[in-house]
Amino acid sequence: MSIFKVELEKRKKNLNVETGEKDLMDGLMRQKNEEGKQLSEVEVLDNMVSLVVGGYESTTLSIMWALFYLAKYPPVLKKVREENVLVRKNFEGDMITNYEISKLKYTNKVVEEIIRLANISAFVFRIVHKDVEHKGYKIPKGWKVICWLRYLHENPENFEDPLTFNPDRWDEKPKSGTFFAFGAGKRVCAGNMLARLQVAIFLHHLVVGYRWELVNPNAKMSYLPNPKPVDGVEIAITKI
Repeated sequence: MSIFKVELEKRKKNLNVETGEKDLMDGLMRQKNEEGKQLSEVEVLDNMVSLVVGGYESTTLSIMWALFYLAKYPPVLKKVREENVLVRKNFEGDMITNYEISKLKYTNKVVEEIIRLANISAFVFRIVHKDVEHKGYKIPKGWKVICWLRYLHENPENFEDPLTFNPDRWDEKPKSGTFFAFGAGKRVCAGNMLARLQVAIFLHHLVVGYRWELVNPNAKMSYLPNPKPVDGVEIAITKI
């Protein structure tokens, strides 16, 4: 917050001057709310921090679980490695592009399965639009309820054998209302495709260049605020 505040003060002096800045902070400083009022300094900073934290947590949690599940499921890792090595041979330089990523069909299924089991967002809020009864509980219209996403993503009614890491389940789209890793509708996470792309890029460089194994394959789990092994997925890694 303090780092952004320093930059904000610098830019406030040139707010009404056309500058070369065309980034998020520049846009927020010029943004007006529904009443036509300029966003306050606090609102600008809050939005900046929220997006940075959201972008950081989504990617790091997914990558952590990628290391975990690929170490736990060698046949999946073998298929990911073979696919990425093949694609690697067909492009120049060290940087893989979105074009090559789009060709990695199996890798992208692995990314979806990682995101499903990582449960990046713990829950979302929903407003009840009509009186309903759920498992003996009456929920009246107008109530705000918490939708616990792990319940959806690990429910055998929604996903067959839900705790098994199975990328091939993504050969078909999940049933409507069963997959909310990044929310849905108008409030779907703006960075959902970027997060997927970042994980896919990381996986590419990881599997073509390194081998690794879990130091504590039976480490205990913690579940709040997000599910993770207590050792943070400690690994022993070697270069290929």
